[in-house]
Amino acid sequence: MFFYASKILGFFTIPSNFIILVGILGALLWRTRFSRAGWRLVVTSLVLLAVIGFSPVGNMLTIPLEQRFPSWDHSQGAPHGIVILGGALSPNVSHARGTVTLNEAAERLTVVADLARRYPDARLIYSGGSAALYGNRVPEAGFALLLFQTFGIAPGRVIAEDQSRNTIENALFTKAIAQPKPGERWLLVTSGHHMPRSIGVFRKVGFPVEAHPVDWRTRGPIDALQPFLTLSDGVRRTDTAAREWVGLLAYWLTGRTSELFPRPATR
Repeated sequence: MFFYASKILGFFTIPSNFIILVGILGALLWRTRFSRAGWRLVVTSLVLLAVIGFSPVGNMLTIPLEQRFPSWDHSQGAPHGIVILGGALSPNVSHARGTVTLNEAAERLTVVADLARRYPDARLIYSGGSAALYGNRVPEAGFALLLFQTFGIAPGRVIAEDQSRNTIENALFTKAIAQPKPGERWLLVTSGHHMPRSIGVFRKVGFPVEAHPVDWRTRGPIDALQPFLTLSDGVRRTDTAAREWVGLLAYWLTGRTSELFPRPATR
């Protein structure tokens, strides 16, 4: 139930979706006695769309998420296992085209080639089912395994978890497979902006992991005032960051994360 509710409500919390719906409502009111209110809603929608598309607001929302957990320090020694979260490929397109099709989060997968080589004894778990609300629900994991084979990783080395539909299920199902023992060190590979929410959920289910963020979208604080030259880029950045902030709040309010804005563990 939480999965379906989060998907439906999540649609309306995405800034661009909400803004367009406001504009559509305004357009519908134009031919009624509320035409003045409708005109104002349309203008407001256009202004807000321009703001999130061209201004640095998307970067401002993304930077705190990406700065929360630093890059993995290889000098800390070899981990016992590595968990890679899904979300870096398009399973339906991959299925239709008969090939592995990556998206802008591709580094979640490509970094595995280096990690597998560096840590040959580490267990590898790829966690990714299908997050589709309707239509063909093609799991990601199978395609990820195909890609890993092209990296030279033995087919039996990576364990596929292909039932999870969101970050909560990533944590629960992966823990059941990994059965982490006290004292073991596990890495968690996901996008930098997604790392705070992921770490919080894994901690909540009792699976302590160490952050290995990838797929950076900004250069850091230097981009805080960097505007976008195309509307679509700014809108996408804003939507992605807003989804994470809303997710952090929703998970915290429903008791599905260890804290509102998780931070690196102190040693």
